[in-house]
Amino acid sequence: MSKVILEGYIVVPEPDLENIKSELPSHIKFTREEAGCLKFNVNQDQSDSCRFNVYEEFSSKEAFSLHQSRVQSSYWGEITKNVERYYQISEQG
Repeated sequence: MSKVILEGYIVVPEPDLENIKSELPSHIKFTREEAGCLKFNVNQDQSDSCRFNVYEEFSSKEAFSLHQSRVQSSYWGEITKNVERYYQISEQG
């Protein structure tokens, strides 16, 4: 079974920045607790406070899909609806 890797970044609109920063620790915690989550890192960029670098690894397509579904129906999904996403998704193994 191949794992799924997502790499990239998000750009947060300035008006949403503080709310997203305050919710990010919960989003990271809930994601890391998901079955099949191998790695999940979201870090604010050092040179651009509105950019957050993202790296995710999930054990399978199914685990990744379940994560995506959970996020879409979560509070995190609601508050990040205006975020621009720049991702590359690949499979390994």
